[in-house]
Amino acid sequence: QVQLVESGGGSVQSGGSLRLSCAAFGYTYSSYCMGWFRQTPGKEREGVAAIDSDGRTSYADSVKGRFTISQDKAKNTLYLQMNSLKPEDTAMYYCAAGRPLWPTLNQNEYNYWGQGTQVTVSS
Repeated sequence: QVQLVESGGGSVQSGGSLRLSCAAFGYTYSSYCMGWFRQTPGKEREGVAAIDSDGRTSYADSVKGRFTISQDKAKNTLYLQMNSLKPEDTAMYYCAAGRPLWPTLNQNEYNYWGQGTQVTVSS
């Protein structure tokens, strides 16, 4: 059974940093693309960053230069380092796994989802 478990969310002031983790269970991690998505109430879920098994990455324009996605295949764990956080980064953050041909930010390409971890950035 595929399971994705996020952790590392919390509250931080503007300009601060957080590191999210996503532990993956129940499938061959290295054969999947992994992505981070976020959603705020009343808005559609949006792609933040994605990484494929070869380490190729994609980022939303809004987070380029501030967020870094990485993975530790030996630990079946995905990370999102978030620096220079802004109030508009406040959202529920989800990790996802799928098998698109490249690290897309299209959520429809991802089959498995975690429960999410809340990130709140105050001004």
